[in-house]
Amino acid sequence: MVFDNETKLWLSGNEAIALGAWEAGITLASGYPGTPSTEIMGHFGQYDGVYAEWAPNEKVGLEVAIGASFAGSRALATMKHVGLNVAADPLFTAAYTGVRGGLVVLTADDPEMHSSQNEQDNRNYAFAAKLPMLEPSDPAEAKEMIGRAISLSEELDTPVMFRITTRIAHVKGVVEKGSRGEVPTPGIERMPAKLVMLPGNARVRRRAVEKRMAAAAELAETLPENRIEAGRGSRGFIAAGTSYNYVKEAFPEAPVLKLGMVWPLPEKMIRSFAESVEELVIVEELDPFLELHIRAMGIDCHGEDIIPNQGELNSHIVKTAVEPDSAPELFEPLELPMRPPNMCAGCPHRGLFYGLSKMKDVFVSGDIGCYTLGFLPPLSAMDACVCMGASISMAHGMSKALGKEGEGKLVAVLGDSTFMHSGMTGLLNTVYNKSSATTIILDNRITAMTGHQQNPASGKTISGEPASAIDFEQLCTALGVPRVVVINPHDIDETRRVLKEEINSPDPSVIISRAPCILLPEEVRRKKPTYYTNLDNCTGCTACVQMGCPAVSWHPITPEEAVERGYREKQRGYAEITEVQCNGCGQCAAVCKFDAITRREEQ
Repeated sequence: MVFDNETKLWLSGNEAIALGAWEAGITLASGYPGTPSTEIMGHFGQYDGVYAEWAPNEKVGLEVAIGASFAGSRALATMKHVGLNVAADPLFTAAYTGVRGGLVVLTADDPEMHSSQNEQDNRNYAFAAKLPMLEPSDPAEAKEMIGRAISLSEELDTPVMFRITTRIAHVKGVVEKGSRGEVPTPGIERMPAKLVMLPGNARVRRRAVEKRMAAAAELAETLPENRIEAGRGSRGFIAAGTSYNYVKEAFPEAPVLKLGMVWPLPEKMIRSFAESVEELVIVEELDPFLELHIRAMGIDCHGEDIIPNQGELNSHIVKTAVEPDSAPELFEPLELPMRPPNMCAGCPHRGLFYGLSKMKDVFVSGDIGCYTLGFLPPLSAMDACVCMGASISMAHGMSKALGKEGEGKLVAVLGDSTFMHSGMTGLLNTVYNKSSATTIILDNRITAMTGHQQNPASGKTISGEPASAIDFEQLCTALGVPRVVVINPHDIDETRRVLKEEINSPDPSVIISRAPCILLPEEVRRKKPTYYTNLDNCTGCTACVQMGCPAVSWHPITPEEAVERGYREKQRGYAEITEVQCNGCGQCAAVCKFDAITRREEQ
């Protein structure tokens, strides 16, 4: 396929959304990185005439966007689905205040939990907060629909929610490039009756919300994004977002009502479509959101009685759910080998979790980040993980529940970006209420899990400009922490010594495990030594294998092979380093007691 580079682009959904935001005259975007939404902010920030920033958390990001809207600018807040939980407080009240400049609140849901701790369906937020919600089904529509969201926001005086899912965020498609539209001139206009949500004002605005939603429901009937696609057969489908694509692939000839606005629903259009078919099937991912509200209209339909309400759908699932005996081989899913995740070779977190793995009586309260992989074997050094920033508060709660029994047994582990996001208040509470738990901040100076986004501890903004970097030692001291210790996690022996000393302290303490992410550009460029295995000295003790480094592999051997190789008769294998993967951290050499691992320069 040939594209006109001036007008047609091959973009992911996230790239298309960034382009659509720019064309819609959005001048400010704020958010917190979270898969699958992360790339939107990075791409939007590259356009001229805009301001983009990484906020410390989603609540702050939405509040920044609300402030820009109150100043008359068009604004965008981005987050993954669980991030909307953090931002729910300002979201619900912004529904009352309304907007000045258009405001879009983008939530990226993650069916199948590819990179998430739960599978919530954020269409429910639109219903609960009484806000319109749009949902595109491909990158081209996502780009155009951002403009529609802005126009609806300003026409209806409301924030507009915008739901995408992992497939829409990351799939590629042909997108028609347009030109930038009107960019409103910002300015201050005092409107306290509209923007100050004291109870007296809020009661008035509450009535305005109902009028607005009634107007939105009327608009839904004629919105181009809601359309009936004629087809053949007596069975019709209602679908939105990526589910629409699955329906079209599985049943290309069937009549379909495609919804682009998933709240409020176009009731007249739905009734008309339902009357035109003998059987109505609602296809949607996760909750029976559409089905619930369509059934409330008194319309009989199939939905979660045949369509799974867990995980991602695909064409095969939809086809076999509706017609169990007729799915062609075309839709058979491809069996792929498992690819378990792992911390990178040379990851500084490995040394820290190795030390914790040796402390069998210690309960490790974990958090959200790439370090959550410390849960997996062979390290198996994490015992709980709930949500961003919860590690410190959970460890404190356990310390109060256990009393003296918990002393010397409770640790909270979280990354630098997570600490900035929502860990600081937990640490403040820990100190104020005199917990015995120890907090470990994994300071690799970047938000690593989502692709190396900057944060308030990294010293740079989203555009790479220098910025102030949080001094964790001073911050923790200011919060009242009596003991603050900095370690290099690559130093295995010192790390284990400090862990024992601080965890056994009756006072709350903070250990700052400081070493840069091995995949930072400056670390990738830095010349590092590599290590190799001296197989003559390897005894097969597996100490290095227990580190779980992907550069260290285990080779089992039979007793006969052991004798043939000159090993001990009972040796059942040997470890070997793949040097092209080695990042030179030296952690494996530190745990080897038989001089079987050597730095390459030392030959």
